[in-house]
Amino acid sequence: MAAPGAWICGIGMVTPVGGCTAQTATSVRAGLSRYQESSVHNKHFAPMTLALVPDEDLPPLNEALAARPGLTARQARMLRLADAALKEALEPLPADQSVPLFLAVAEPMPERPPVVGEEFLEHISTQTGIDLDLERSRLFPTGRAGGLEAIGAAIDLLAAGEQDYVLAGGLDSYLDLYLLGTLDMENRVLAEGVMDGFAPGEGAAFLLLGSEQAKQALGPGPAVKVLPPGLASEPGHRYSDQPYQGDGLAEAVGLALEGHENGPVRTVFGGLNGENFGAKEWGVAVLRNRPSLDEE
Repeated sequence: MAAPGAWICGIGMVTPVGGCTAQTATSVRAGLSRYQESSVHNKHFAPMTLALVPDEDLPPLNEALAARPGLTARQARMLRLADAALKEALEPLPADQSVPLFLAVAEPMPERPPVVGEEFLEHISTQTGIDLDLERSRLFPTGRAGGLEAIGAAIDLLAAGEQDYVLAGGLDSYLDLYLLGTLDMENRVLAEGVMDGFAPGEGAAFLLLGSEQAKQALGPGPAVKVLPPGLASEPGHRYSDQPYQGDGLAEAVGLALEGHENGPVRTVFGGLNGENFGAKEWGVAVLRNRPSLDEE
């Protein structure tokens, strides 16, 4: 019986530091960023520091979608971000395959409506011109952890033997004046005089995940296997009235490390954005999982 997990058959990315996967990876390794003072000013009239994809690097919005009532500016931006990244990830997909999309999107702010609804998956199909398996596609509106949640669900679907390929990824843009204004009221956006904040950005990233049968069909291409992620919830999150104790991330890390027998983990890729809250949370997770992590 094959070990649990899924093979990475394709990758697609559009980020502030690259219009494709190779350019993004090269920029990250070179230590490049797109942090720039923007034309958006905070409540103290200081320019906000943002990290945006150059507008000229994005395709136009599909005409049918542009004429659609109710589509917000943020949703339109997200669709344009998704276009090239999704197409890049699907390049290895055999022509006779229709693939479901498991998409992570932003968690709604407290007392605010969802950022997108289920119809957004159909909008992505329209924007890209790709015939996605919309019946099996799913949204994961859980924010930064949503990408890993989507990957976990994709692994489960592949393990059930119902699909040979699933597209899993995440997509968001902070280029939204209401959202930036809300974050500014909480003093969370980097600018002159704001020390405990982050640089809001945008981007899209997708993985084409495949089964053992998909790996064999594609030949020697897929070489990296993704194992099931550890998923947990933090009761004492930023907008909760419960005390923060760091239980969620510590539990998620512990679950991800279950069964790991190849010595302590030496490399961690994390979503720390410069805010103290996230750094404290990661510190708790490290302390509680110390035996499984290398001292360095």
